[in-house]
Amino acid sequence: MSFGLRLPREALGLGMTSQRARDRMVDRLREQGIRDPRVLEVMRTLPRHLFCDEALATRAYDDTALPIGRGQTLSQPYVVARMTEALIEFGLPASVLELGTGSGYQAAVLAMLVEQVSSVERIDELSRLARKRLRKLGFGNVRARFDDGRLGWPEHAPFDAIIVTASADRVDPQLIAQLKPGGVFVAPVGGADGQRLVRLRWVDDRWQQDDLGPALFVPLLGGTA
Repeated sequence: MSFGLRLPREALGLGMTSQRARDRMVDRLREQGIRDPRVLEVMRTLPRHLFCDEALATRAYDDTALPIGRGQTLSQPYVVARMTEALIEFGLPASVLELGTGSGYQAAVLAMLVEQVSSVERIDELSRLARKRLRKLGFGNVRARFDDGRLGWPEHAPFDAIIVTASADRVDPQLIAQLKPGGVFVAPVGGADGQRLVRLRWVDDRWQQDDLGPALFVPLLGGTA
């Protein structure tokens, strides 16, 4: 794992944004069923409050999603941990495609575990802020772009794993086609009637789908904004 973050001392936080707050968050994640020590250690190390508005920083380690503007959210810690754990359960992928950069927090968590993260965000303002934030923190292994996430990133395909941080009615075959043989795909699937977090893996010459539980994500939209 890579923990070479360039963090000034003040970025580690005080009070409700301190290391103690991150420790409490990790204790709660463990109680909620997160078991992978790699995921727990990354989330204990990475200052989540740096990925949300300063006015919301004291809520960064609560078990809740936070608004990041333009109708988008920073997913609650449990969801980030669960998706990450599901993605790496059967081995660390070398390359991961993330669709929906948002604040950059999920990309940063992944970047501390894998060699290369490629992330696509359809909202220009969020993409620019996330790229700036990730550069400032020293994440040289994150490649981010502003584009329509539903298209994936075919120029850099195939990937060992794909993670989608917005919900669609179905798994898009166009995205599955950007996976390497044996790859892993994690995404929320569903609409207004309900969403489920699912994982697809190529096992014994067929796709195996695992239901990881209920989910609540913003919709995966096409185009750019």
